Amino acid sequence: METKNVKIVNCDPTALGIFGLAIVTLVAASQKLGITSGTSFVIPWAMFLGGFAQLFACINDSKRENVFGTTVFGAFALFWFAVGTSWLIKNGVFGETMAAAADGMQLGFAFLGYLIFALVLTVAATETNKVIFIDFIFINLLLLGLTLGAFGIAPKFSNALAGWSELIVSLISFYGFAAIILNQHFGKVLLPLGKPLGLIKK
Repeated sequence: METKNVKIVNCDPTALGIFGLAIVTLVAASQKLGITSGTSFVIPWAMFLGGFAQLFACINDSKRENVFGTTVFGAFALFWFAVGTSWLIKNGVFGETMAAAADGMQLGFAFLGYLIFALVLTVAATETNKVIFIDFIFINLLLLGLTLGAFGIAPKFSNALAGWSELIVSLISFYGFAAIILNQHFGKVLLPLGKPLGLIKK
């Protein structure tokens, strides 16, 4: 039997993962900045765009043996699933008893853990491109604001820090998504992502 060579194309899932981040942070930032109110309509975007879209990107980056992409998208997919579930608990979906027993400081420790995680990824991002690196700078500020807010430290400042940082993360992510998809689709640089900083690798 004659066998034919089959070309296997490993599509880069980064654009979808970053688009998911752009959407969920845009919706969530609108609530933090007081443009919208409540989290009822933030939850679906957190679960599907923040959670499932980034989980899909994680799984496909794993198939491409991309450790950085797998770790980033996987961890932040789970982050948004956890945050969305926390909002469900706070909104009483799982009962009044569970909502009343919720301790916001536990979220503070979770956000602190993710801040440490993001700082490590920021170092790694110096060897990706400038857009991803700058995005991580503002993700760090977002997580710092969330951590301070959950611990009740300077509530107005921490909420403003988280809200504006999240909005900037969204805008940078929209640019990153557009650059990746357009550059790959047309086979040339339409929107530059910027070369790696080269601080560690020479």
